Amino acid sequence: MPKHYWLFKSEPDVWSWQKQVAAGEKGTSWDGVRNHLAKQHLKAMKVGDLGFFYHSNEGKQVVGIVEVIREHFPDPTAALGDPWVAVQIKAKEPLKTPVSLAQVKATPSLAKMALVTSARLSVQPVTPEEWKIIRSLAS
Repeated sequence: MPKHYWLFKSEPDVWSWQKQVAAGEKGTSWDGVRNHLAKQHLKAMKVGDLGFFYHSNEGKQVVGIVEVIREHFPDPTAALGDPWVAVQIKAKEPLKTPVSLAQVKATPSLAKMALVTSARLSVQPVTPEEWKIIRSLAS
């Protein structure tokens, strides 16, 4: 079982779950993150950690599960010398039933989840308890 769980937010018109799945076993680099707190989360990720893949703006729902397959490295989209990092992730499985932001907000035990309290943050930690609850909402 992984040590940490995460949530990765992406606008589906920019990078969708379908594109993540199409990347296959090699996965893709999760780059372009330009927030210092999100950067710290990327730096904390370990190979084998799992994350929810969340469609933001359009859909606003958790749609799948990804796995970290490479720990942080310099973000290839950043200027030389900038502090930004990326990780490599691959799609593991779709959620049987996507879990909407409205469902998360309507679940009292998820009231302190970063998705609710830090909605703009593109990479967020997820507690083991939050992970279990979202998984149960998706079944």
